[in-house]
Amino acid sequence: MARYTGPSWKISRRLGISLSGTGKELEKRPYAPGQHGPNQRKKLSEYGLQLQEKQKLRHMYGVNERQFRTLFDRAGKMAGVHGENFMILLESRLDNVVYRLGLARTRRAARQLVNHGHILVDGSRVDIPSYRVAPGQTISLREKSRNLDVVKESLSVNNFVPDYLTFDADKLEGTFTRVPERSELPAEINETLIVEFYSR
Repeated sequence: MARYTGPSWKISRRLGISLSGTGKELEKRPYAPGQHGPNQRKKLSEYGLQLQEKQKLRHMYGVNERQFRTLFDRAGKMAGVHGENFMILLESRLDNVVYRLGLARTRRAARQLVNHGHILVDGSRVDIPSYRVAPGQTISLREKSRNLDVVKESLSVNNFVPDYLTFDADKLEGTFTRVPERSELPAEINETLIVEFYSR
């Protein structure tokens, strides 16, 4: 299945969550898209709630269904809580780390930076957005990419870097210092429902 390239704002409104992280999608019309969007009062079944939670997380990180399921299965083989491990694996993706460091305003923009070869991991170019960053690895921009307008714009509005990352604004270099804790991961996601969805 190919990656979704349609309007992300419609998906945000359907799921009731800002996928871009800016919150703009829900400011004007905080209801589902479509003719009957404002008047929908449909109560979701247990399966519907589980599916909705799975779709929230999948679209938030911009991952297709096959990658998502593969990562979920890998998380199940790790020691610890299945749902938390799964979210940690998603959070350790290179495109997400670039986004968290503030080098891109959205995960989609971060994915593009990685795809186009602007990102270095420990000094080597990596152009695979799903690359898993390990604690201790350093993420930086190529010398030629340091003056990109999109990066400058993103850095000018970004004022928060999670505690599990360190960022040097002068060198435009960040380090993935440790694995994130659950409290540092998206609070609006109930990972238990996703584990239940795949355990049916």
